[in-house]
Amino acid sequence: MWPHRAETEEQLQQTVQDLFQSYQGDWGRFDQGLISESTLIEDVCARTGWARAEMQQLLDAVPDELIPQPGVVELVVQLKNSGVPLSFLSNMPAPLAALLKRCYPLGDWFETGVFSSDEKLCKPDARIFDRAVQRFHAQAGGCLLVDDHPINVEAARASGWEAILFTSSEALQGQLRERGLL
Repeated sequence: MWPHRAETEEQLQQTVQDLFQSYQGDWGRFDQGLISESTLIEDVCARTGWARAEMQQLLDAVPDELIPQPGVVELVVQLKNSGVPLSFLSNMPAPLAALLKRCYPLGDWFETGVFSSDEKLCKPDARIFDRAVQRFHAQAGGCLLVDDHPINVEAARASGWEAILFTSSEALQGQLRERGLL
């Protein structure tokens, strides 16, 4: 999609950083439900110089990328079948949260969940961890976050949660076994 923007891995990483701003900035406000998709496009294009059509093409491609990591659904089902209470905390803009609700049986997998766009907050803001604890009817020390962003893992720990940095389903399975959850 971006061969004209990134010929090397380093250029690709810089393009991703410039665009997503570590999921803060424009995209963070979108995740929080504070701006619409059209405002996101306008803001990103104004900031980066990208053409509107190119940004729209990127957003149109996002739903195809919202698929579970290999092995993760199996782990969720294993945990659920073992009686582990499961909830989710996801940074997700409203249109994509609605898509996930339509495409995946979240209600079968999780007792409850929090999408950032519903709370107008997103990870790593400590307030979303507090809000999630309320929604989950849990105590912070009894919550375990699995997340693929180190900053979110650190924020969860700072909020009193346990946290695991997701790198692969195989590694996660081992970490869950070590904790006696599988």
